[in-house]
Amino acid sequence: MEQLARRLGVPDAVVIGLGAMLGAGVFVVFAPAASAAGGTGLLVALALAGFVAFCNATSSARLAARYPESGGTYVYGRERLHPFAGFLAGWGFVVGKTASCAAMALTVGAYLWPGRARLVAVLAVVAVTAVNLRGIGKTATATRILVAVVLTVLAVVAVTGVPQVTADRLTAPADVGAHGVLTAAGLLFFAFAGYARIATLGEEVRDPERTIPRAVPLALGAVLAVYLTLAVVALGVLGTDRLAASPAPLVDVVTAAGHPGLAWLVRAGATVAVTGVLLSLLAGVGRTTLAMARRRDLPAALAAVHPRHRVPRRAELAVAAVVIVVVALADVRGAIGFSSCTVLVYYAITNAAALTLDRDPARKLPVRALAALGLAGCLLLAVNLPLPSVLGGFGVLALGAVGYALRRVRTT
Repeated sequence: MEQLARRLGVPDAVVIGLGAMLGAGVFVVFAPAASAAGGTGLLVALALAGFVAFCNATSSARLAARYPESGGTYVYGRERLHPFAGFLAGWGFVVGKTASCAAMALTVGAYLWPGRARLVAVLAVVAVTAVNLRGIGKTATATRILVAVVLTVLAVVAVTGVPQVTADRLTAPADVGAHGVLTAAGLLFFAFAGYARIATLGEEVRDPERTIPRAVPLALGAVLAVYLTLAVVALGVLGTDRLAASPAPLVDVVTAAGHPGLAWLVRAGATVAVTGVLLSLLAGVGRTTLAMARRRDLPAALAAVHPRHRVPRRAELAVAAVVIVVVALADVRGAIGFSSCTVLVYYAITNAAALTLDRDPARKLPVRALAALGLAGCLLLAVNLPLPSVLGGFGVLALGAVGYALRRVRTT
């Protein structure tokens, strides 16, 4: 079995995690989450989503250090639970994240050229795939540049908005109940899921036993701090109703703060951020597709590794082709809920697999308790998402399960 090249250290792995997370949460998710749970409910939901992500990150880091190969929870589920658990995780990840790729590509199109959003989306997918096909080193370099630009833009938004924050808007009670908070938390979880990209790239990380457990919490902690800051600024400047209705919340923040001339900078930053998410998403889906093809859960032809660039070229080209098709049908907000549902199930399997690991005396954290909380939290958030997202997500998982069963029958 051809192996990928190990080229990523801790800084590169952290950058790829940041590139996968920054963008979707800041520029897309706050508005629908505010609709579900405004006021203090939004901040509670963000903290809850961050805590579930932290539990998942701890489990992912432990498993990725034990199994440093491409595939993430697809591999962990197979090795620690059952081949079907691994298949279900991989299938949910590939399908859900393919929808996310299409949504992110459409977002790029909407910011750059609203009148030709789908055409721009297709061109974005082609360009990002071309970068990924040059090798993981090129991906890390490009992502590092994108992250630097995005952080600069977000810092401008925060500095501009902080003086206009009104405390009453932050402390306004939200009459939405627990269900509204859980729905918002499930939607906001979409913004944190990118840290798994570090695990799915495990075969390309140097010294994975040391690198992965360090990179995952560093990336997640940095993003959580950024999200909390911008959530407070957006809610404190715009208020619940205006935030929930805004198609571009951070553009509205700088405009409401008296700096409409900065709107172009925020729009440019959003385009860069979402491009970074798309770059990292396509790389992660390609690696999981590679892992599933190696074990014949997807066509074996997709398991080929390019002899020079050491990337899963066929898998990445196949994923890009599917994304381009989905771009013609995708809806950005619908894709967020659908992706959140399938990815929450993916992480539920991650935590279940982590519960089978031996205790680690070197870790001060109660890792088994965190895995149990992560498992319960993922399932709770998944079933509290909007009903169409729940039906779509679990429906696709069920179709995958039927296909898996039929294939097993044919091979026995």
